[in-house]
Amino acid sequence: MKSEFDMALFLRPVLKGAHATRQRHIRQAEKMHEAICERWGCATPWSWKEKHVRWFLEHHLRCSAPATVYYYGLTVGLIRRRKAKVMAAR
Repeated sequence: MKSEFDMALFLRPVLKGAHATRQRHIRQAEKMHEAICERWGCATPWSWKEKHVRWFLEHHLRCSAPATVYYYGLTVGLIRRRKAKVMAAR
């Protein structure tokens, strides 16, 4: 399932660090988007609620290594920061 939403463009204002790190965050955010979109029908991260993110971390990644969950948690932090930037500007 290929989505129409450009996650790289969404995360660009908050991405910092090495190129490999930025690419990892984009790749993980795209996987999150696919899973949340399939399960909950949320088309963009703007429509995600805390329950969607919590479901992804607790249920979708339940068989993953702790390090994987940790790195996805870092990506979630970037998504939250991006959404907070826009809400603060309003």
